[in-house]
Amino acid sequence: MQTLFEYSNRLISNVNKKFTRYLYNTIHWENRLIGIVGPRGVGKTTLVLQYIKNNLDVRHTLYVSAEDFYFAKHRLSDLASDFVKWGGKYLFIDEIHKYPDWSNELKLIYDYHNHLKVVFTGSSVLDLKKGSADLSRRAVLYNLQGLSFREYLMLFHQIEVPVFNLNEILNHQVKVPQMVHPLPLFADYLKRGYYPFALEPDFDLKLLQVVHQTLESDIPVYAGMNVSKGRQLKQLMAIIAESVPFKPNMSKISEILAISRNVIADYLLYMEEAGMLAQLRDDTKGIRGLGKINKVYLDNTNLVFILAGGNANKGNIRETFFLNQCRVHHQVVSSNLADFKMEDKDFEIGGKNKGLKQIETAENGFLVKDDIESGFFNTIPLWHFGLMY
Repeated sequence: MQTLFEYSNRLISNVNKKFTRYLYNTIHWENRLIGIVGPRGVGKTTLVLQYIKNNLDVRHTLYVSAEDFYFAKHRLSDLASDFVKWGGKYLFIDEIHKYPDWSNELKLIYDYHNHLKVVFTGSSVLDLKKGSADLSRRAVLYNLQGLSFREYLMLFHQIEVPVFNLNEILNHQVKVPQMVHPLPLFADYLKRGYYPFALEPDFDLKLLQVVHQTLESDIPVYAGMNVSKGRQLKQLMAIIAESVPFKPNMSKISEILAISRNVIADYLLYMEEAGMLAQLRDDTKGIRGLGKINKVYLDNTNLVFILAGGNANKGNIRETFFLNQCRVHHQVVSSNLADFKMEDKDFEIGGKNKGLKQIETAENGFLVKDDIESGFFNTIPLWHFGLMY
């Protein structure tokens, strides 16, 4: 226990608290059991360490990683019991998905220690409804995605820009500091600005490691797959990466990968939940609409550049960015008239020379253009949609 406290205190004291993610002030930290899930590398660990450093007494707080060798011989529930006896009040468990039977252990901790507050982080592929322990009514779950363009401006360039909601963006109310030219910064963001660790050396190699670990470890462990299935996930990812964008043809994929077409939908869902893909559904209401996928994108533009390389299609990149940034606060679905529909509005995405043809008949249509600094009438700069969180 003493070693765990030393490791915890060292990490807390070393964390930089100058920049916090959009989710930081949204979380209701007073809840007894909080889960923060998201893809690898988006900053979950930093977020919880910052909260501890800013708000809690380290004498009553313990941060542990479920990957620690300590848990090779000890149970999480036993640690919680010992921690409470030492006067512990706040327990933070990182990488919870690496611990076998994590859901049952969390349930025991929640039920046995009424005055202990627990925060855990884990892969976004975690499903609280899966398994025998019913955590869905005990834990409050928050999903953290990668940096917005606005957050990138602050973290990478110390440029402060406020959050703008959708109506403010569509009404041309976006303002940025004078002398800031957004287009070169936006181009850099698309390539390397979604993950906070892009500030570190060897970003490309580290991002590839994130992809490999997610497809070869996180998803197979969660779904009970063997190693060969992980390789099939990587093959499917490669196919999607070079598409413009990918319109799923289950029979063709089945033939290329030599797998049953019945499992492809499951593969795509696992990859979506793990933060590797984004599936664009139609606006069919009810349960039947859940299975209607019109297009499949990589989750974010950094993945497009790292996986497609020179084959990255500019139109695909633009659509990927729009879907990725808007989905945090809005339901984005496919449109019969344009590329996307959000609320009652249709959005067509294109370059600066894109015309209005696709949205001529739309009652509430908008043309979203790349490579322009400012908009007019129903033409909106693409980068504005990166200021929504």
